Amino acid sequence: MAAAMQLNTLMSNMFATGLLDDQFQQLQMLQDPSAPDFVAEVVTLFCEDGERIIGELAKLLDKPAVDFDKVDAFVHQLKGSSASVGAQRVKNTCIQFREYCQGKSRDGCLKTLDAVRNDFYDLRSKFQTMLQLEQQVQASFYPKQ
Repeated sequence: MAAAMQLNTLMSNMFATGLLDDQFQQLQMLQDPSAPDFVAEVVTLFCEDGERIIGELAKLLDKPAVDFDKVDAFVHQLKGSSASVGAQRVKNTCIQFREYCQGKSRDGCLKTLDAVRNDFYDLRSKFQTMLQLEQQVQASFYPKQ
């Protein structure tokens, strides 16, 4: 039961600090006995995709001539996937990031890339802890025979 309490505290903190919004709760409601790993799969895909996109953004912004349209397309993709999973802080940082892209501000984009990277890795770390705690809670409710 300690894992369940830790999980509740972690989730409350993620909402209270603005890492997650109500969309994440909507996502959780889609999970049912026919798809018990639905949230874990969506979160895992979001984390893998986000890491890939952040890597692409870093490469694009490192080039001497920045293609702001490509940067904006990747930021738009990250914003969309963030909104889908309820990653509120990442989504909001992406909104700022897009404004710098549209203004063709390399410095603004680099500064915001750091912020989105920090927000993303903070969320990813908490998602990983959440998934581990959920496994512990499930194991305590459904011990292996």
